[in-house]
Amino acid sequence: MNDVMGQLGIFIIIPIIFFIIMLMYFVPFGLYITAYFSGVKIRMFKDLVGMRLRKVSPPVIVRSMISASKAGIPVESDKLEAHYLAGGNVIKVVNALISASKANLPLTFEKAAAIDLAGRDVLEAVKMSVLPKVIETPLVAAVAKDGIQLKAIARITVRTNIERLVGGAGEATILARVGEGIVSTIGSSASHKDVLENPDSISKVVLAKGLDAGTAFEILSIDIADVDVGVNIGAILQTDQAEADLKVARAKAEERRAAAVAVEQEMTAEVQKMRAKVVEAEAEIPKAIAEAFRSGNLGIMDYYNLRNIQADTDMRNSISDEGTTKDKGTDG
Repeated sequence: MNDVMGQLGIFIIIPIIFFIIMLMYFVPFGLYITAYFSGVKIRMFKDLVGMRLRKVSPPVIVRSMISASKAGIPVESDKLEAHYLAGGNVIKVVNALISASKANLPLTFEKAAAIDLAGRDVLEAVKMSVLPKVIETPLVAAVAKDGIQLKAIARITVRTNIERLVGGAGEATILARVGEGIVSTIGSSASHKDVLENPDSISKVVLAKGLDAGTAFEILSIDIADVDVGVNIGAILQTDQAEADLKVARAKAEERRAAAVAVEQEMTAEVQKMRAKVVEAEAEIPKAIAEAFRSGNLGIMDYYNLRNIQADTDMRNSISDEGTTKDKGTDG
């Protein structure tokens, strides 16, 4: 009998315990009491139980409402629930509203929720609006008009522009624009010495260009942290140009030499052709003489006279050649 009563007691106690656990889960009495004594008006069943049924975390909503209420910021639970269901960070949004209120920044719940849903850290954005952030550019190299390269590093002080935080460009755009401005300013300088003497001229020119337009930040100052002299780009370019001109001159000289060799070879070929024609003509002379003998147009005495004239001509040529050789030897 006792065993039966014990088993019945277990079957009764287990459902009761389960009911109590489910009741405490769906009806968070502790949160209701905390909200009540914190001055936050919230309804037990319609709000707290409804949050459980809507898959919203009651502790997150209630604690956020308490924090906002203590800071004097009126926030409706429906808006917090809607932001929670949209995947937003309710706690960060409320903390950002509190920080903005303490810093006298005009930030509404709708704006803060939009910033949070856009994927930006709204609390960090408010902190940057109060405490500006310093961004350091990478090493920027530029060449002045005198051909000397300068390498500069700049520190940019920015603060968040709440109004342009949604849809505004980020830090990478600021760094790119400032780097471009530094290159342009150094490139327009007549001498690198002018930049070294007045490095603040770079920051003044760059800052005056309004590089923060369309970005989520406001540039407060641009300070040149370091300027170093690099290589002489102008001299390197002149050296490269001289080497290129030398190669072009060598190519043209080689072209002229090849053309001269070709002309010489053509002239040699022509001379050889002429010599071949002379030899061919000389070979015809004996035939012509023989033909003249046969036809009676040339007698034996005429032939001897012709030979004598030829011998006399050869002797004169040899004497002339010897005289020329002697004159060359005397000059040497």
